[in-house]
Amino acid sequence: MAFTLTDIHPKLPMRNKQITREFYTKQLGFKEFGRADFDDYLMIQKDRIQIHFFEFKDLDPTQNYGQVYIRTDHIEELYQFFLENKTEIHPNGKLEIKPWGQKEFSILDPDFNLLTFGQGV
Repeated sequence: MAFTLTDIHPKLPMRNKQITREFYTKQLGFKEFGRADFDDYLMIQKDRIQIHFFEFKDLDPTQNYGQVYIRTDHIEELYQFFLENKTEIHPNGKLEIKPWGQKEFSILDPDFNLLTFGQGV
């Protein structure tokens, strides 16, 4: 049997849809995706990346271990875009070259989902 995996759309928890929507659209430059607006579900997209969110009102952000690694081909420009948008970079996730050969930085969303952006060096 031969088949191809074509995309991945991670699903992350959110406590408040409006706060999550505003963070991803205003701070990170994503757009809302989909034809229907469900009360407890959100889909956002930027370029070829989609992230889906499900409502989890009782989420304790300090106990959230949701993580997504997003590759880019212009990490310096993306990092600068986030800085200009006053997006808070994770204190332990400043832009740097890692020992495993990736240039990376990280941010936390309002629910402490960790978004790490990386580019090969």
